[in-house]
Amino acid sequence: MNMPTNAPPFRRLAAVLALCGLLLCAGALAAARASSTHRPSAHASRTHFLTGIGDEQTEMFSDPNWQRLHTKITRYIAPYDAAVRSYSLDKAIVWIHDAEAQHQQVLVAFYHSEYTPTRMPSLATYQRDVQRFVKLFPHVRQYQPWDEANRGYIAHVLASPSAVQSAQYYKALRSVCRGCTVVGLDVLDGPNIQPTLNYIAEFKHEVAVLHTVMPNIWGLHNYSDTNRRSSIRTREVLAAVPGNVWLTETGGIVQFGGAFPNAHGAGLSRAAGAISYMFSLAGISPRITRLYIYDWSGGNSRTRFDAGLTDVHHRPRAAYVVVCLKLHASGCGNVRISSH
Repeated sequence: MNMPTNAPPFRRLAAVLALCGLLLCAGALAAARASSTHRPSAHASRTHFLTGIGDEQTEMFSDPNWQRLHTKITRYIAPYDAAVRSYSLDKAIVWIHDAEAQHQQVLVAFYHSEYTPTRMPSLATYQRDVQRFVKLFPHVRQYQPWDEANRGYIAHVLASPSAVQSAQYYKALRSVCRGCTVVGLDVLDGPNIQPTLNYIAEFKHEVAVLHTVMPNIWGLHNYSDTNRRSSIRTREVLAAVPGNVWLTETGGIVQFGGAFPNAHGAGLSRAAGAISYMFSLAGISPRITRLYIYDWSGGNSRTRFDAGLTDVHHRPRAAYVVVCLKLHASGCGNVRISSH
């Protein structure tokens, strides 16, 4: 991602060491093709969940490879103070405009400020700033109070709200966006699910204390289950919450630290296999009603976390072919995949 010179010093997660080498992805392509023969219990287009893609770059919407998927939902992560920060607001305006021009139903997840990423806003500041955002985008009617609210519980990076703060933000967002769909809590699963379950329990308790409506939609980022071919964490969260669950972020990790390296391009085929499993995982419960794949745009040598369906030059990877086949798009077999 090319950053303008006036960009703020911090951005959301940047993502992992550079994808190495010029290895041809014959193995990755074979995994993508083979995965189409291992169908989930029903084809993705016939299941109980909608599928879309989350990203923060507008190139996705003009890409013919994205357009052939014919998805109807997408997700954007916006700083909670985007409405009062010209750089963040300009980005949001362009992205949401381009999404709506493609007839996408946009889900906005608020997150930390790009200018003060290590500080949580007061309740009054949060409510004031998100209210301004809501008024600026009248056609956006689906929101999440905070992206990966429990991240501080399991990773201790950036600023994250306590469970009490998350409940307060949830109530505040409902009050300023009446009639909107507000996803109650957005959580990351993590290798150990117990801290996440504790966070959910604390959040539910505080919602009751605040005498506000218990959420009937919950957000889950189940990267650990998806990339470890497990379902235990997803099932535990389903058991812990009422209503429906949206998998608001998930996908096949190409590279992320030592746990998911991309030595000699192995991460590309591994991610394609994880994407195939992701669709099966989403099918384990009719209460999972949406699946947002993250993300479209892959990284470069400075990227810390990379789960892109395309490489840094927006060329489709093997994981893209899996998505294309699962969504029964046309021309999937003719896609020339990237080896990066």
